[in-house]
Amino acid sequence: MNASKNPYSGHRYPAEIISHAVWLYFRFALSFRDIEELLAARGIVVTYEAVRQWCLKFGQSFANEIRRRQGRPGDTWFLDGVFITINGERHYLWRAVDQDGDVLDILVQKYRDKRAAKRFFRKLLKGLRYAPRRIVTDKLRSYGAARKEVLPDVIHDNDKWQNNRAENSHQPTRQQERQMRRFKSAGQAQRFLSAHGPINNLFRLGRHHMKAAHYRLFRDRAFALWREVTCVQNAA
Repeated sequence: MNASKNPYSGHRYPAEIISHAVWLYFRFALSFRDIEELLAARGIVVTYEAVRQWCLKFGQSFANEIRRRQGRPGDTWFLDGVFITINGERHYLWRAVDQDGDVLDILVQKYRDKRAAKRFFRKLLKGLRYAPRRIVTDKLRSYGAARKEVLPDVIHDNDKWQNNRAENSHQPTRQQERQMRRFKSAGQAQRFLSAHGPINNLFRLGRHHMKAAHYRLFRDRAFALWREVTCVQNAA
């Protein structure tokens, strides 16, 4: 976000409260009413509708700034798609993660054919601005057909069990989907998940893989970056 201009100008509540509410929503499987209650427990009276408006206004811009400030992701992309039901209709959530498990991008579409796969590849290339060395997918033929046209020089692996990393990355989405009682529209799903990925990447530290002291260090760095991204220090 632009640090030279206060992005919270005109808002009744200070930056610390707004950014904290946005963090709670995209970091954990909480509803707007849950966040209203959590804030009320701290003596902060705010409606769930205000929280919803904050998340709509700031969530994506925070996520974009996090992505801009972090280094280039890995050169191996793991791609997978899952079914999601929106208003009684089946849609497909395409997701890509790198070898570290960080979400690269998502795309909600009604189909999973070659055309849909090409659209997802192009979205990845446009957002990341580099091509991977290798992609790993399941055996859906759409991936191979699209790769030949969009990423012809990239290695493509689709052996069994290799794509577990991408399949496991859908778990937070499923948790949020249950909390929301399903997404209400494809646009809502796209907006939420586009912001959810980068924010969760920042705080998904793999605690079980490191010592407690290292975990606290990386967590402090994540919160420091969050304060910079949300301009809390500048708005104070």
